[in-house]
Amino acid sequence: MEINDIKELIELIKETDITELRYEKDGMRISLKRGSSTPPADPPAVKVPVAEALVKDTDENVNYLTVKSPIVGTFYRSSTPGAAPLVELGDTVRKGQALCIVEAMKLMNEIESEVNGVIVKIFHENGTAVEYGEPLFQINPL
Repeated sequence: MEINDIKELIELIKETDITELRYEKDGMRISLKRGSSTPPADPPAVKVPVAEALVKDTDENVNYLTVKSPIVGTFYRSSTPGAAPLVELGDTVRKGQALCIVEAMKLMNEIESEVNGVIVKIFHENGTAVEYGEPLFQINPL
């Protein structure tokens, strides 16, 4: 199969409503899938309980609480692209306030603060992948 054959298959998918194509020729197999080129419009936010995600820092002189990711996903500091971050370093937050969004399988999960306090550390940059149990923020409780 030549590159031109592959290009023809791609054009065929673009010009039709076909979303998936599997093709085999001379022992070579190709599978093409077409997804939506536009992101879905604002999926509903799902509130994820993070009570178990709060743990005390191991340093005996510091009483910081670490907010950990309750799911695997992509960390976003703002609720929409281009918007200001939900919280910044040094911000005072209150219990129930949204700290960030963790996207998992196209669902936007709001991670909320379980305590009143001050943000003392932000562990991730916007758009980075996070694992279950990975620290997101440190909060100095008030």
